[in-house]
Amino acid sequence: MGSYRDDNEHGRHCGPGHRGRDGAEGRRGAFGQFGPPFGGPFGGGRGRGGGGGRGRARRGDVRASILALLRDRPMHGYEMIQEIGERSDGAWKPSPGSVYPTLQLLEDEGLIVSASEGGKKLFTLTDAGRTEAEAGPEAPWEEVGRGVDWDTVNEIRQAGWGLMEAFGQVWKTGSPEQRQKAVEVINESRKKLYLILADDD
Repeated sequence: MGSYRDDNEHGRHCGPGHRGRDGAEGRRGAFGQFGPPFGGPFGGGRGRGGGGGRGRARRGDVRASILALLRDRPMHGYEMIQEIGERSDGAWKPSPGSVYPTLQLLEDEGLIVSASEGGKKLFTLTDAGRTEAEAGPEAPWEEVGRGVDWDTVNEIRQAGWGLMEAFGQVWKTGSPEQRQKAVEVINESRKKLYLILADDD
């Protein structure tokens, strides 16, 4: 019988955003604390204008978004995560750690029911859940990306990845002395960025 964990594991290992050791996880292993940067709308993945982000939203937005999606049709948990990412145009893709506990809570409240289908759980609104969904926002995921300057986001994202690619090349092919110099450059760059905020001029 399927479970939230089964569905979660499917999303973690089989989803289109998964990367093996040669991908983002491999780069993080090489970079240590300098691993692939930027969360929120600056993160990696697919999004508006190339790349993509995993923006953050309030817990209530996760609940409202699940109810809004299920108003259209029954869905699996992993499918909901993908749908929110697509419908928000990449501005927000909630994590399994926020979606699955919310699904459990909604089921405990009697707003949704689940049935096993192919080793995963398919969620459907109950009558009470449909009433609450229809009283809620139609597209709560749209609020997350509202007001984001996507041109600036993409410019920052590209600059960040370019820096980390250069660092990764030095780390992969450089001598120990060159690696140490690269670390010093990264540390100095971080300090200079913080100094920008402290600059009154």
